[in-house]
Amino acid sequence: MYLLYVDESGTTHDPNQQYFVLAGFCVFERQGYWIANQLDQIAARFDPADPAAVELHGSPIFGGRGRWRSHPKEDRHQAIEDALKVFLQSHPSNRLFASVIKKSAVYPKDPVEAAFEQLASRFDKYLMRLHRNGNTHRGIIIFDKSTYETTIQSLATDFRTIGYTWGVIRNFSEVPLFLDSKASRLIQLADLIAYAVFRHFEKGDNRFFPIIEPRFDSEGGVVHGLHILQ
Repeated sequence: MYLLYVDESGTTHDPNQQYFVLAGFCVFERQGYWIANQLDQIAARFDPADPAAVELHGSPIFGGRGRWRSHPKEDRHQAIEDALKVFLQSHPSNRLFASVIKKSAVYPKDPVEAAFEQLASRFDKYLMRLHRNGNTHRGIIIFDKSTYETTIQSLATDFRTIGYTWGVIRNFSEVPLFLDSKASRLIQLADLIAYAVFRHFEKGDNRFFPIIEPRFDSEGGVVHGLHILQ
């Protein structure tokens, strides 16, 4: 089974933000432990006595908010880079997926709906490609608990029954699950990935995005894992 960990970056209601991003990564079920362990080591730089108390979230780390205020800027930004590189070094079957929605391009439609449709369908098609190559897996999408939980659960149910724009979701074992990010390093990594994508498009900041760009799902030179709606 492949698990797709997803988080959002940007908000649907802030008029000062142009973009909304859903992004994350899929990982084979037995490979998550190694990734979480590597992230624990990064967290331990900032609290060796209790690394579990250190949550890795892009916006607070980058901006130096909360517990991050006492740490130098370069140390904080290096932690984001190193966490993203953990995924870069993971098994090549682990892929990135992101949907970048310019909110004005879908108005008055909900950008959450547009982004989730793209993300879910692209993950489903990745699982279909694996199946065609004799490597059959089911999938589950795991989100951070958020204000969009009700919307996403409703959409997921519809996609499995009445379908979405391009068909019916066929390879998911269950509707999306929602976890508290405090309990999951993998959800925290999804947050960092979404933040890196968001900063690239919203701020034109290229420090983090090029690190992960090679790992977006692709086949035959065609990138399937990154959807951009301008």
